[in-house]
Amino acid sequence: MSVTELLPTLQKLSRADKFRLMQFLVTELAQEETDGLQSSQTYPVWSPYDAFEAADTMLKALEAHKSNDHAEC
Repeated sequence: MSVTELLPTLQKLSRADKFRLMQFLVTELAQEETDGLQSSQTYPVWSPYDAFEAADTMLKALEAHKSNDHAEC
């Protein structure tokens, strides 16, 4: 059954049933996101901590932006 076929039925649901449906769908989507993750596995996460090169690049971009703003005045 397609979403187009479901829409008329969904519109007839009570407000409480619509909230239950939304909760169900959000839970389903969250589960699909975590299905590929394994609890015994570790995953790398990038952090800006000690990212001095990135900080320097950002500082230069901000200084260039400030210079352009002052040049227009």
